[in-house]
Amino acid sequence: MFRDKNVHRNANQSAAVFPSISANYTKLAAVRRDNTNPNLGVYQTGGNVLSVGTYNDYTNRFFENVSPSLDGMLFHEFVLAGGYKSDKRPHHDWIYPQNEIDIQPNQTVSWEFVIHAYSDRENFYRTAKQFGHPNISFEPLVQSGQKQLVTIIPADNQQIEQIIVKYKKGSELVSKDMTSDCHDNRLRFNPQGLGEHQLVVRFADGTSDMCVFNVMSSVNQLLATRADYICHQSYSGKDGKVPYSFGPVSNQGESIGKMTFVLQECLLDPHISNLGQKIGEIEESAVKYVRTKWFVDGNFRKPRKLYGDFYRVMDLEYIAHLFYLLSKCPAKYLTLHKPMDYLKWATEVFDVRVNPDLHDNQRGKEEAQMLGVYFMYIEDLLKDVKNAGLAHEYKEISRSWQTATKRVEADSDTLAAAMTEHFFDNAGFGPAAAALALTNNQKGANNYGELLKANIGFSNDFRSQSPDRWWEALSYMIHSLWGGVTAAAAQITGEKLGDVALVQAAYRATNAVLYMYDANASTTDRKLQPGEAASTYSIAGPNLNRPDLSRNRFGQSIFASDGGIFSRLFPDGYTGEDDWDMGEELVAYLNGFGQTTYLYSDKAGQYHAINGAVQKKDDHQYQVRSFAPYLRKYVNLDTSSRFYTTKLAVRFDGKTQEFQD
Repeated sequence: MFRDKNVHRNANQSAAVFPSISANYTKLAAVRRDNTNPNLGVYQTGGNVLSVGTYNDYTNRFFENVSPSLDGMLFHEFVLAGGYKSDKRPHHDWIYPQNEIDIQPNQTVSWEFVIHAYSDRENFYRTAKQFGHPNISFEPLVQSGQKQLVTIIPADNQQIEQIIVKYKKGSELVSKDMTSDCHDNRLRFNPQGLGEHQLVVRFADGTSDMCVFNVMSSVNQLLATRADYICHQSYSGKDGKVPYSFGPVSNQGESIGKMTFVLQECLLDPHISNLGQKIGEIEESAVKYVRTKWFVDGNFRKPRKLYGDFYRVMDLEYIAHLFYLLSKCPAKYLTLHKPMDYLKWATEVFDVRVNPDLHDNQRGKEEAQMLGVYFMYIEDLLKDVKNAGLAHEYKEISRSWQTATKRVEADSDTLAAAMTEHFFDNAGFGPAAAALALTNNQKGANNYGELLKANIGFSNDFRSQSPDRWWEALSYMIHSLWGGVTAAAAQITGEKLGDVALVQAAYRATNAVLYMYDANASTTDRKLQPGEAASTYSIAGPNLNRPDLSRNRFGQSIFASDGGIFSRLFPDGYTGEDDWDMGEELVAYLNGFGQTTYLYSDKAGQYHAINGAVQKKDDHQYQVRSFAPYLRKYVNLDTSSRFYTTKLAVRFDGKTQEFQD
C-alpha cells in the first residue's frame, strides 16, 4: 500500500499477489486491489520452481500519534534453488523442497515464464490453460468421514499418468496412489490421516502439478477443545500476575477476543464441558479486570489512556461485545450481576465507541466514526436493546449506527473507509462492506465488496487463499483475527447481495484461518497442543525479513527482538504466547459458516454447495449436506431464500427452488 490518501489511486495502482506453486506450473496472480482489470498474471512455462518468497519494506508511525501511520510493500521472488542461506529455514516443511542445484561446466539450466494480462479469477485459469497449465479444483478443508472431491482439467494434449496423495503420520510420510480411483478427471475419496495433504498429479510428458488441502477430525471438536484450553491454561484467577485476566495480556481490545469466543461457544453448545464454570470465569474477568483496566474508576464514559497520551476507541467494540454476550447467558450462571446489567453496560460502552460527541479529543472523535468488528453483532444488539425496553439507549446507538453507515455510504465512491491506521486496510473496507450490506446500502456494499473480492486469495494451497495482509508477519500471511473478520464481512455482504463470488471467497478465507488452531499440522516448526493457537502464519518461503518464520505459525510479539516499533508494541518481548489477539474471528465463524450452508447454480445450471456438498438424486431432486457444526439454515443464493433447520442433510427441488427436511 502506498503512502497515499487518495484511496482510489492506491487501490488501482497497487496489487495483491497470490501464488500457486508447483514444480512445473507455478503462477502468480497480481490482482488490482479495486478489482478492476486488466490484472497481471505470471505463468511458468519451463524449468523447475521450488517456492515463492517475499521481502517487506514499511514505515509505521503509530507511536507518533499519526493516522494513518502504516504504509509499505512486498517484493516477490521465484525460488529456483535452495532459498535459505543458513539454518534459519523451515525444518518440517515436507511439501515445498529446498533443493540446491549443482551446475556443471558447460551445462545449461533454464527457466521460462510468461507475463500476460487477465481480467478475473476465471480468466486467470483460462489464460493459464493457454500456456499449458492444467487446472485442479478441490475442497480446502475435509473433516473426518467426509469425501474430498478433486477435479483435474488437463491442458490440451495433456494426459494424466499418476495421482498420489501424501500426508504425515507421525514421522512417516505416507504416499497413496489414487490413480485408479480417478474417473472422467474426477477423484472422490475419503482422505486418511489428519493435517496437511498434498495431492500430486503427474502427466505423461514428465511434468507435475499439485494442490494442498487440510483434513481435520471435526470442527466441533476443535472449538470445544479451544474453549477448554482457554479456561484451563489462559485464565490467571485472583492470584495471577495480572489478576482475573486471560493471558496473554495486552492493552489492545483484541486481546479479550478469546473471552467472547468462549461465551459464544457456550451459548451455541449447551453440552460443552463445565459450562457454568466457563461462564463464571469470563464474568469474573469482565467485571474485575476488563472494566477496571480500560475505564477510569470503572466509568464507561471515561476510557483510560493506555497508549501514553491517548486511548484507542476501537478497543471499546470488543468490550461492548463481551458485555453483550454476558447479557445473553442464562442468569443462573451469572453471580456478579444480572443479564440486564450487562446489556446496559454493553449499550453504554458501545455508545462511547460510536458517538463522537462523547469524546473531548480530535482523535477520539474521528475514531468513533470509523466502522469496526462491531458489524458482527450490532443488529442483534439493537434488537435486544429494543426488546428490553431501553428506549433511550436504543435511540442513541441506533442514531450513531445510522449516522455512521450513511456517512460511509455517501463516501463509498471514494473508498474512504478502506483507510484506517493503515493506508489501505481490509480492517476498514471489510467492515464497511458488511455494515452497508446490513443496512441495505447496496451501492456502497457493492463498491467495498469489490475490494473484498480482490483481497481474498485463490491458490492451489488452502493456506494461500487467505485475505491479503502483511503487517503482522512482514510477508504474505494468514492472520487469524483480520483474516476471519474479513471472511465474515465477505460472507455477510455476499449473502445480502446474493453474490456467489463473495461467499466463495469467504469460505476459502475461513478454512485458511482455521489452520491457526490446528494441532495436527505437520509442516510447521511451531507445533500446537490441542486447544492452543497461533495468530499468524507466514505463507512466504522464504520470508526474507525473518527466514526463521518462513512457513511457520507465531504471534507478532516474536518481532520484539527486531527492535524499533516492535519493542514498544511488545515491551515484555516474546513470551511464546502466540494467541494474544485471537478469538473474535471464531465468534465470526460460529455465527457465519458455523451455522450456514449455501446453494447456488452455475451458468450451466449445475448446483453447487458452499460449506456443504450436493448430490443429484433424479431430474430435479438434490440432496444437500451441510458441513456446519451448529447448523441453523440453508441459503439459496439464486433466490435469496432461507430454510431454517438443524438437519445436516435436506432435499432441494430444483424446479420449485424449495428446501425440504
